[in-house]
Amino acid sequence: MDARLKPYEEKMQKTYDYLAGDLGAIRAGRANPHVLDKIRVDYYGTPTPIQQVGNITVPEPRVIQIAPWEKTLIKEIEKAIMMSDVGITPSNDGTLIRLVFPELTEERRKELVKDVKKRGEESKVAIRNTRRDGNDAFKKLGKTEVSEDEIKELEDGLQKLTDKYIKELDKLVEEKSKEILTV
Repeated sequence: MDARLKPYEEKMQKTYDYLAGDLGAIRAGRANPHVLDKIRVDYYGTPTPIQQVGNITVPEPRVIQIAPWEKTLIKEIEKAIMMSDVGITPSNDGTLIRLVFPELTEERRKELVKDVKKRGEESKVAIRNTRRDGNDAFKKLGKTEVSEDEIKELEDGLQKLTDKYIKELDKLVEEKSKEILTV
């Protein structure tokens, strides 16, 4: 692959990774530990990811269990979950915190699928914008240092990258939609 395509591929990969992380945080009726990824707990004055202050397990399909490494952190973890946008009230028994995910209604599932598709479309637009930026940069090169054939090759390479990433995004959106609609 031409080295001049590398920065554009990296941008497309970042767009894909961002969407994958974003979709991972959407809860689909079953417990997914990734809904906790963005939550930070006040650990001795330092905002710390929840995964670094306790053990997170999924003992049942609709339950996430958090076992803090220090019992004194239970209140802090509970507070952090309450302040987040997870939308679930934690319960604790003094040693463990449990998050029980309710069944999603059919209506809510459809709303979530719409949201997933919207985020997918936004990511595709970002990838197409990256392609446009690349094509503009290649046209500027053409005025000075490279032949028209080289520009055509670069544009073709960029189009192949665009097609590859859009296909990947579609697959990601499709999988998440299926997961949400599965009861």
